[in-house]
Amino acid sequence: QVQLVESGGGLVQPGGSLRLACESPRFALDLVAVGWFRQAPGKEREGVSCISMDDGSTYYTDSVKGRFTISKDNGKNRVYLQMNSLKPEDTAVYYCAATGKLSLDPFEYDYWGQGTQVTVSS
Repeated sequence: QVQLVESGGGLVQPGGSLRLACESPRFALDLVAVGWFRQAPGKEREGVSCISMDDGSTYYTDSVKGRFTISKDNGKNRVYLQMNSLKPEDTAVYYCAATGKLSLDPFEYDYWGQGTQVTVSS
């Protein structure tokens, strides 16, 4: 069983920033892609961003382009999601997930973290 551990969620005002982190000892081995997903109450889980642990290729959903940045630290087996200019509509539980294929489709992902709450509110 692959364990992914997320951290960094919290409450932030609109326009503020948060950095999420996801750590797993398997990132350096056979898990090629790591993605960040979010799910707001009453909505489906959506892909936010993903990164290849191999060559660093990245994808973003349109609503976060220019505001969010995904990055990796292979030495620390971590993936980060830097979220700037946060909006109330970014409020959701954010999950990291890992799989062997780079994709923003949550159904492509095999391993999931427990989720961390991000709330953007004044």
